[in-house]
Amino acid sequence: MDPIYLLLLPVGIVIGLAVGVALHQLLTNRKIGGAEERVRRILEEGQRDADAGRKSAELEARELALKTRAELEEETRRRQREIQQVEQRISQKDEQLTRKLDQIERRIVDHETKERSLLARERESIEKEMRLASALDEHRRKLEAIAGLTSEEAKRQLLAQLLAMRLEEEARETAHAKAKEVLATTIQRLAPDYTVETAVSIVDLPSDDMKGRIIGREGRNIRALEQHTGVDLIVDDTPEAVIISAYDPYRREIARLALKTLIADGRIHPARIEEVVEKVKRDMEQHLKEEGEKACFEVGVQGLHPELVKLVGRMKFRTSYGQNCLQHSKEVAWLAGMMAAEIGADVKLAKRMGLLHDIGKALTHEQEGSHPELSLQVLTKYNESPVVINAALAGHENAEPMTIEAVLTEAADGISAARPGARRDVLESYIKRLAKLEEIALSYSDLDAHQLAKDISKRIEAEMQYPGHIKVVVIRETRAVEVAR
Repeated sequence: MDPIYLLLLPVGIVIGLAVGVALHQLLTNRKIGGAEERVRRILEEGQRDADAGRKSAELEARELALKTRAELEEETRRRQREIQQVEQRISQKDEQLTRKLDQIERRIVDHETKERSLLARERESIEKEMRLASALDEHRRKLEAIAGLTSEEAKRQLLAQLLAMRLEEEARETAHAKAKEVLATTIQRLAPDYTVETAVSIVDLPSDDMKGRIIGREGRNIRALEQHTGVDLIVDDTPEAVIISAYDPYRREIARLALKTLIADGRIHPARIEEVVEKVKRDMEQHLKEEGEKACFEVGVQGLHPELVKLVGRMKFRTSYGQNCLQHSKEVAWLAGMMAAEIGADVKLAKRMGLLHDIGKALTHEQEGSHPELSLQVLTKYNESPVVINAALAGHENAEPMTIEAVLTEAADGISAARPGARRDVLESYIKRLAKLEEIALSYSDLDAHQLAKDISKRIEAEMQYPGHIKVVVIRETRAVEVAR
């Protein structure tokens, strides 16, 4: 190998290494410079982004502050409006209270004025009474001086004059109502046929052999019938018939129906008798309802309580002085309705009053008390109106009629009871009543005819029992008329 080449090789290697190192250093510096430039640009961009974010945050904060301020201002304005409204309401309340206080003060002043006026009237009334007492004394002295009358005689004349004045005043005040009442009592357009109820019922038998089966061994069957029905069975020589005797028509009807059922069935013994009687009693409840509904339909009365309807039906099996109570009540309803139509009164109300005026008689066989008392109890229990209750009491308990329809009902009751053939009465009791009337009338003197008629009518009401009304007529120097109801 060439020595020069050998010498130059290490030099070349050294030079190559030096160049390589220089180049590596140069490249490294360039890379570092580029990296620093990139870092600088990144830092500048970050600073710009940070400045932009800060500005955005400041803008958002400023907008939020503005929005919050606007909301606070709106809330403040709303609160101010509410405060103004409250103040306005308080002001209105204050005005109202002021007006009410003014009204109360005016009322107090008016009350004081009225009180002073009443005191003045009271003083004036006292003065008038004193003058009247003085005038009465003067009148008494003049009567005694002129007529030579005693003090008692003068007092009776004065009382008679005062009574006449009071009656005249009452007549003037009630002239219109009395005219209607007089007109109503003259209207008598209904006169249906009437069959008087008896105290017995007759049951026909298919043959006389049936009598023995009805009596039973040692009379067991007939005793069972009488025990369960409360009637008397008369098995006598009457051909092919058995007589049922009882004053209670309801019991007679139960006994009649039960006996007819037993005869048709053929099985007649105490156990069967008890069974049939109980079944007939249950069936009779439905029958009472049907009879009540039928009566209400015939009369034209609607809206009665179901229990009242059954009581109306029960009146079919009640009598008063021999007159059937249901027929009588229907007659009263028809009469009262026709009279109401004649004078322009309430026809429906008059009919309702007429149908229910004796409803207590449906219970007189089962509960204690007079039929007006029972009518009051049952009508009150089933929520009938006070005017209907008043009509049931008027004429029985000296209750004054509250309505013209009640007056019509009372008049119709008298017409139905008093017409010929409606009620039966034995001659002996009629004579006894006449004797009692004569005794009461003769126990009074001739003085004070008006008061005499009233006193006699009150005694008749308290001491006697009679159908309808009794008119008391006192004829002396004057004629005075009162009615005992």
